[in-house]
Amino acid sequence: MNAHHPVGIIMVEDDVGHARLIEKNIRRAGISNDIRHFTDGTSALDYLFNAAEGPAHNGPALILLDLNLPDMSGTDILARIKGEGSGALKRTPVVVLTTTDDKVEIQRCYDLGCNVYITKPVNYESFADAIRQLGLFLSVIQVPDLADTP
Repeated sequence: MNAHHPVGIIMVEDDVGHARLIEKNIRRAGISNDIRHFTDGTSALDYLFNAAEGPAHNGPALILLDLNLPDMSGTDILARIKGEGSGALKRTPVVVLTTTDDKVEIQRCYDLGCNVYITKPVNYESFADAIRQLGLFLSVIQVPDLADTP
């Protein structure tokens, strides 16, 4: 990932079982970056935009976003990050991880600026395998640094 600052992974996932599985398989892929887990959109947005150690002030980050959250939709969060975000957040890669495989929803997420859309397989082994592959993907992608923001 980034040689200067370790990229923080922000996971917005209300299902604690899914969150554990995601973290375990990201670790299994050899990713040791800090993972911050939020179970609702309100606290995640507050961290993203306002926390001193959050990506808007401290960058760089990668966001794993579930669309089905208890307090707001993941697409609302995505729109805030990509639309209202400062340059730092606007460039933050967002991986949507959700059970929804509706084509309209997938298009909407890409239109809003998501970088990758992954449908969570229902089967545990397939889900674990998909997350391991995501971990390998995370180990090779480049994320923009805050210093690169005009």
